[in-house]
Amino acid sequence: MKNHPPLSTDNVTKLEDLQTIRLDAPVGADKVFDSDRPADDFKFNNEVAKVFDDMVNRSVPFYGEMQRMTAELARDFVQDHTNVYDIGCSTGTTIELLDRAIEPKKVNLIGIDNSQEMLDKAAQKLKASKLTHPYTLSLGDAHKGFPIHNASLVTMILTLQFIRPLHRERLVKDICNGMVDNGALIIFEKVTSRDSMFNRLFIDHYYDYKRRNGYSEMEISQKREALENVLIPYRMEENFDLLKASGFKYMEVFFRWYNFCGIVAVK
Repeated sequence: MKNHPPLSTDNVTKLEDLQTIRLDAPVGADKVFDSDRPADDFKFNNEVAKVFDDMVNRSVPFYGEMQRMTAELARDFVQDHTNVYDIGCSTGTTIELLDRAIEPKKVNLIGIDNSQEMLDKAAQKLKASKLTHPYTLSLGDAHKGFPIHNASLVTMILTLQFIRPLHRERLVKDICNGMVDNGALIIFEKVTSRDSMFNRLFIDHYYDYKRRNGYSEMEISQKREALENVLIPYRMEENFDLLKASGFKYMEVFFRWYNFCGIVAVK
């Protein structure tokens, strides 16, 4: 594999700067769970789409580093004249960074999400960014499936955990089957541990992280309840078994922070 120059997010999303600014920003700041509300399941609706970038920067540890590592690894696996998919593309942050990271490879960038509101935000962001690669944004439901073909890279940043377990193996098999040889799947997930003691410890430290980023006890509690039936994490071993059963030959953990992990799998 080639050596690449260091990759920075500074000229793309400026995630570190945004995290500092958005904590106090009156516009675009995450206040979704800042008041009493019915305990409905979490949805990526317009309310969430408006503040999503602030939400992930304050809710996901090392989110900027996750994005940078994804783009860095992408340069090791992306092949000319192939497709690059971001499943669960949300507001387009990953696509924006990949566009610059994999230059001058000739690829098509394809963002897929099941939320039209998220795709609308992504379209605005990517139009303003003036991407150098051709790209498309598509509405797609991973529970029902969608075509994957000629892919040298697929990314799923905190996406697989929202897919119902019944559908995960079919989805990951479709991804593997739609890949060229030596293509890679990069995923970030919340994970659980075999031991309940570590689960409690890691979750406690994660909530401490959210408190440090300005979330109140009510916000933490209400979001936890909203996600309870929507976000279903696997153990690390279960994710590895899923990848093996779907046809991937090589896999490795390249990021870990308590109950968050990054995995790269190669066909």
